[in-house]
Parts: sequence; structure tokens; C-alpha cells
Amino acid sequence: MNLGFFTMPIHPLDKDWRQSLREDREAFLLADELGFSEAYVGEHVTDRAENITSCIAFIAWLAAATKQIKLGTGTINMPNSHPAAIAASVAMLDHMLDGRLIFGISPGGLLSDAELFGNLEADRNAMFLEAINQVLAIWGSEPPYNLAGKYWNISVEKTLIEDIGQGFIAKPLQRPHPPIVVTAVAPFSKGVTEAAARGWEPISANFLMPAWVKSHWPKYVEGCERVGRPADPANWRVAKSVFVAKDAATGKAYATDPGGPYVYYYRSLFTKLKRNGRIELFKTRRDQPDDEVTLESICEKLIIYGTPESVADQLLAFQEEAGSFGTLLYAGKDWRDRELGRRSMILMAEQVMPRVNAVCARSHDAAG
Repeated sequence: MNLGFFTMPIHPLDKDWRQSLREDREAFLLADELGFSEAYVGEHVTDRAENITSCIAFIAWLAAATKQIKLGTGTINMPNSHPAAIAASVAMLDHMLDGRLIFGISPGGLLSDAELFGNLEADRNAMFLEAINQVLAIWGSEPPYNLAGKYWNISVEKTLIEDIGQGFIAKPLQRPHPPIVVTAVAPFSKGVTEAAARGWEPISANFLMPAWVKSHWPKYVEGCERVGRPADPANWRVAKSVFVAKDAATGKAYATDPGGPYVYYYRSLFTKLKRNGRIELFKTRRDQPDDEVTLESICEKLIIYGTPESVADQLLAFQEEAGSFGTLLYAGKDWRDRELGRRSMILMAEQVMPRVNAVCARSHDAAG
């Protein structure tokens, strides 16, 4: 199992923006040093807590400072930008990273962003599909493009001057394009099936109950079978909220503190999703009454914490429940205590994952 990193950082509202950005950047640099295989960052324009407004700009800040880690947009909210702007910016970023880019895309989940960009009442799934189809068409063709859609029309027919390069939209370094991933946030996600059929890979979100994470694998298999491609668990990424400490008392205190970053993270998400009518993500069964879903029950189910030995055992138990997957994405949180935040990532890489992979290897050998 590979170890990756995924952050949609939710910071205290009164925290200096410069400090939170520096700490988020430091987490990515640490992940690179520790040998994490890949790392993703989210984006929102209208959120004081989730305050990275452009994942492309943030990754560009990391490009020259990282050495081996693949960096992913996690995700670009496609309806909120022009497809040509996305195609050009992502292509440049792939070159800046020397081909280490993973292209994460979604319809966008923050309703205040949707309102801001004028698509609150629109079919954002349809906008998403048109946008990504146009991006891929741009990368796969030459100007003048002439792409006509319901939401965007793309052409440089009137202004193309081929011999000096005017009218050309850049193509990425990775051809035909960087790997594409989608974040799955719904139980039994149909989007996972459609993504798999197009050769894209899923990330199961860290705020989904294990039963709903488990539901994604059959949907992925369904999409792969439709087009005759093998369904390899190595292509499935699962994000989890994990805190690792040297001793059990520290682990419990930091992870369960009502004022700490882990509970704060889920308090924010619980508030948003409940307001948006998506409380089912936090249910342990579909017929569970809404009033049974509490912040305490969410944190108890979704935060893994403790010593390296305990965390490894919990992750193996989670894998047993959800199914085999290729990459565990450690979900980044605010560094209220910088030293504890850094140490958790270090212990995760140096002590937890070797234990997990040793057990996985033994199980594989026994099965083989």
C-alpha cells in the first residue's frame, strides 16, 4: 500500500492566512521528504476556513521545491472556470512539475462558490462533463478548435496566425494528458462507474463512513468491465483522517479535543453537509434517523488515532472492512500544534506504513 497525502485544509477563522499557507506548504514538503507517493490540495474561493483559493497556484509554489512526489489538484471545480483557461494552466503546471502532475477534477461541492460563479441553480454535473470533454478535446487537437457546447464555445478561427504561434493552447507534458482522478463523496457513486469507464481513477473521501467507502469498489469494477479494462485495486485511493502520536494519551487528547483541529474539521464539514441535505454521508446505515447522527458519532467513526502500533491495527481493520486499495491518503489538518502535526506524518511514514505493509505482504503470500 502506498502512502499519499490529501488536504482540504480547514483552518481557524482567525488564523493569519500567511501562517496557514506556510504550514500547508511545509506539510507538502515534509511529505516529499518522507517518501509519500503523491499529494493533493483542494480549492475554494468563498471559504475563510478552507482558504486555498487556487490549487494550481498552490502547486506551482511547490513545483521547484519538491523532488519526487506527484502533486494533484484535489480538485479543480470545473464549472467555475473556463475550460480553455483550465487546459492552458494545467498544461503549464505539468511542464513546471516535469510530468509529476495528477489532474483531479470535480463538479465542485461548495454551494457558496456555485452561487458566486452563477451556477447554483445549474446542472453542475452537465457543466463538469462539458468542461472536461472540452479540455481533453483541446489537448487532443490543433487550433482553431471550434468546440461548440451548451455552456462554453471555444474557437480561435478569426484570430489564428499559425506561423507565429498565435491561437495555440498549450498541451501538457504527459501525453495524451496527466492521469485523471475524481473524488467520490456519495455512497454507491455512479460517478465512480463513469470515471472508470473513461480510464480515470477514484479517490474515496475521508468523510465517508467505511460502509460507503466499500460501496465504491463494485461501482469501479462495473465501469472497468463496461470497457474491458482490468479493475486493479492498486488504482483505488482512499483518504482517512489519522493522527499518530508517540503515546496513547497524547494521541487521544489531540484527536478528540473539542477545540482541536480534528474535531474542528468534522464540525465544519458536519455543519455544511447537514445544511446542504447531505447528512447521509455520515450515517452508518441508510435508514438511520437524522437525529442519531452527531458530531461525536462522526468523530468516533472517522478519526483514527493512537500509537503507531494502534493506528496500524486500526488501518488494517478498516481495510478488512472496506476492501483492498492501493494508496492510503493521509488527510491533512490544521497544525494547531506544529510539532505534533509534523511528528504524526513522520510516524505515519516511518512506523505505521511499514507495519501495515508487512501484514499485507504476509497476507498476500499466504493467499498466493
